[in-house]
Amino acid sequence: MKISGVDIRPGNIIEYEGGIWRAVKIQHTQPGKGGAYMQVELKNLRDGRKNNVRFRSAETVERVRLDTKDFQFLFAEGDVLTFMDKETYDQITLPRDLLGDAAAFLQDGMDVVMELYDEDPINVQLPDTIEATIVEADAVVKGQTASSSYKPALLENGVRVMVPPHIASGTRIVVDVYEQTYVRRAD
Repeated sequence: MKISGVDIRPGNIIEYEGGIWRAVKIQHTQPGKGGAYMQVELKNLRDGRKNNVRFRSAETVERVRLDTKDFQFLFAEGDVLTFMDKETYDQITLPRDLLGDAAAFLQDGMDVVMELYDEDPINVQLPDTIEATIVEADAVVKGQTASSSYKPALLENGVRVMVPPHIASGTRIVVDVYEQTYVRRAD
């Protein structure tokens, strides 16, 4: 489906210069002289390269629709992650780099959604939030109650997050996977 260059939104997948790109950031600019344009930061979904491109309103790009399929994370072995198709039980392996920082939050048996382009895995979507246990939390510094003070804590997967002062070691919390932030205490 063709769309105008100024209609690109963050998260859109487009075909540009023979590659598949995801729009990460956009900025609409209207200079005093000349026509308006859209400054778009693109990330290549195959090799991770980034590119800044200016699209004028007269330019069109091909918007790509990705197929999605339900997969289950099985295990990690070094820098390779193994997933299983929930319908056919076929297993595929992907490099850990494809998930970026979110790979640290993968748990055995976790259901994920795989985005495919021509049957080729492009992206893996984890749940937005997960539950994790705090294994180490710094002590609260007395007298820091005037402002909303947060303290660093270490999760069981090795990720550091900032948590409120009342959260202690051994507490289960809900963490935003993509922002890597504390959401709330787990029930």
